[in-house]
Amino acid sequence: MWLAAIQLVSGRNWQDNREQIAAELAALPKERPLLVLLPENFALFGERQGYLDGAEAIGMGSIQQQLAEWARGYGIWLVAGAMPTTIAGSDHIHTSSLVFDPSGELQGHYHKIHLFDVDVADNHGRYRESETFSPGDAPVLVDSPFGPLGLSICYDLRFPELYRQLARVGARVLLVPAAFTAVTGEAHWEPLLRARAIENQCYVVAANQGGTHETGRQTWGHSMVIDPWGRVLASKESGRGTILAQMEPGFIDELQRTMPVLTHARLL
Repeated sequence: MWLAAIQLVSGRNWQDNREQIAAELAALPKERPLLVLLPENFALFGERQGYLDGAEAIGMGSIQQQLAEWARGYGIWLVAGAMPTTIAGSDHIHTSSLVFDPSGELQGHYHKIHLFDVDVADNHGRYRESETFSPGDAPVLVDSPFGPLGLSICYDLRFPELYRQLARVGARVLLVPAAFTAVTGEAHWEPLLRARAIENQCYVVAANQGGTHETGRQTWGHSMVIDPWGRVLASKESGRGTILAQMEPGFIDELQRTMPVLTHARLL
């Protein structure tokens, strides 16, 4: 069983981003089953109006059609890290993660719960996702051959209670598509990812954007696959590329038997 993360430096245009993703998928190894995670904003990386114009209803649209074709054509579990999706009757949208199985069927989706409304000491400075997006309101677990997949997006990573809730209901792989800024990423990205893996005894697959974008925003990269002991199995520092690591489901079972932290946890 293999886990992969594709790192991109996405721009405003879906067709350009599509070509980059297609090139990475075409170079995938032949081993199956294979789970592939795309980063946040894989389809569109720009400003508010671009997200609003490019948003699709869940289960509809050309971007989702392409994702389904890729999943089916390559026989992979493809997790569309995060893309804009519409909300009926609202002038806001969701940023959503979608899970496609090897037959191209949409098996589940998750709307980002925690919105990035912060000030960062970088060349962008002010981030207010709530001006464009509405938050989701529920954790999501999707069944797969890799075990239940716990979905999350970027800023969610700072909220351990979400991942503990996913672990308590059986998550074995935690997915973290992101567009972490260079400033916050350098300080916190790897420690947070490794903590989520260790404390929940899960594999973590994190696909980040990794470079300087058309908008001038700078993202941290360092996409990673981390095992339940907190070891980084694969990582890519910057730029476009794919990382790959093997999953050993028995390792999770052994850890849960010898160090049953979820059983020991006490809610105070």
